[in-house]
Amino acid sequence: MVKTAATLGRRAGRGKRLAHGRPPLPSLWFLTDPERTPDPAAIIARLPRGAGVIYRGFGAADAPAVAARLRRLTRARGLILLIGADPGLAAEVGADGVHLPERLMGLAGRLRWARPRWLITAAAHGPRALARAGRLDLDGVLVSVVFVSRSPSAGRPMGPVRLAGLARQSRAPVIALGGIRDETAPRLIGARVWGLAAVEGFWG
Repeated sequence: MVKTAATLGRRAGRGKRLAHGRPPLPSLWFLTDPERTPDPAAIIARLPRGAGVIYRGFGAADAPAVAARLRRLTRARGLILLIGADPGLAAEVGADGVHLPERLMGLAGRLRWARPRWLITAAAHGPRALARAGRLDLDGVLVSVVFVSRSPSAGRPMGPVRLAGLARQSRAPVIALGGIRDETAPRLIGARVWGLAAVEGFWG
C-alpha cells in the first residue's frame, strides 16, 4: 500500500506545495479509530516521512491528551497531523489542519479564512457530496467506500471504476478510503486519485 500510494502521488504531482504556505498534501493517510486501531502510535512509528495522520477522537474525554501525544510523535517523524471534526483541538495542539466529516463540510470556508496555512480535507460518500466539496476551498477529499470495509458505517463499495469516474469530475484531489490494503491498493493505479487512506490497512 505504501508503494502504491507513492506511485499515485508521483503521478498526481506529490510534493507540490499548496498556496499560503500549506504543507504538501500527502498521498498516504492513516485514520485513527479507538476501537479498530487502539495503538495508533505503533502505526505512526512505521509510516514513511511525509504521510498524513487524521486523529479522530469522537468526543472522548482524553482526546486532548491523545492529540497532543500524536502531535509530538508526528512532528518528530515528519508527518502531517489533521484533527477530525474539531478545529478547536487542532489549534490547541498545533496540528497541521483539520479533517471535516461530510456533515461539517460547510465549515471549510470559515476555517480557510481563519487558518489559511491549514490543510483542510473533508469526507464525501457520493457524487452529490463530492460536487459540493468542489465548490469549497478544500485541499483534498476522502471518498469512500471504495472496497468492502469492516467499518460499521460502511455502505456498498463503489469499486475502482466508479471511483475513477468521480475523481475525473472532482475539482479537489481525491483520496481513496474504504477497504484499502496491500491487496486492493494496486487496483487503483490509473484511477486518477491523489492517494490512499486506511484505518486497518496498515501494519498492526
